Amino acid sequence: MNRSLIKALRALAVAPMMSVTIAVGCAMAQSAPPGELPFGVYDPDGDFAPETEVVIEHLFLPWEDVFLETLYDADDYALERNRALLVTLEPWTWSRSERNTARYLRSGIESGRYDPNMTAVCEVLATLKSPVTLRFAHEMDDRSGQFIWAGWNADTYISAYRRMIDVCRASAPDITVMWSPLGDEDMAQYYPGDGYADLIGLTVFGLQAWDQAKHGYDRTFDEIFTPRYERAAAFEKPVVVAELGYVGKADYVDMWRNSVRKVKETYPQLVGVVYFNYPEVYPWPEGFGAPDWRIKNQVLE
Repeated sequence: MNRSLIKALRALAVAPMMSVTIAVGCAMAQSAPPGELPFGVYDPDGDFAPETEVVIEHLFLPWEDVFLETLYDADDYALERNRALLVTLEPWTWSRSERNTARYLRSGIESGRYDPNMTAVCEVLATLKSPVTLRFAHEMDDRSGQFIWAGWNADTYISAYRRMIDVCRASAPDITVMWSPLGDEDMAQYYPGDGYADLIGLTVFGLQAWDQAKHGYDRTFDEIFTPRYERAAAFEKPVVVAELGYVGKADYVDMWRNSVRKVKETYPQLVGVVYFNYPEVYPWPEGFGAPDWRIKNQVLE
């Protein structure tokens, strides 16, 4: 595919060294973790605006109550910095007072009620100049109740996912698609088939307070990522860490920072990592609060 994120990653990796709105002109620019893996960010504050090692610009948007024209601003921003776009599309509104239920979403997808929502987004994505990858209805294997599209019967989810990707491709036939589970043990149940997953995205967050309370020690990036990678690699697709974050004391942060971009023989299909440079939107359970994953705030006293 000529608009493939994976092709863009490989090309940019050998080059010399969201909200949809992206702020520019931050007080202090941030740098990418050391390593050779292609690196991306979800960066609404624009902290990484001048960072030349960033090759993926990650955006989040709902398919309701969104001004899609701002995608053109994001496209210009990415083009100026030689970055590919990874667009996470969430099938709901971000207005919690108007949010639908899982049942309403399922019936709406099945009946075609949401076809215009998907079509409107994909018509714009098809016109963007940057390489574009669509990440739709992510973390469907999550059981926390955070997303109304997660935890469905697997067959129901797969049917809904395929239908919406087909609707998207009718407007954007060259779109690259990332299927992106959380990475838990039952993720394979939700695999939509090779024709609906050009890449596989995974989520990896390290919260030192959680590790200490739940495991009694500091877990490493590899400890969390390896089983998720092995599950994803079984599908023989390129793998991306689509959401990455880590927060804790300085030694914990340094341990993660020095590991996440290393090229390792144990992860031959891993082609990039994308940092979530923003505070947690949904509080962690059991009183662990909402970690601030931003690199400028991730080291705790």
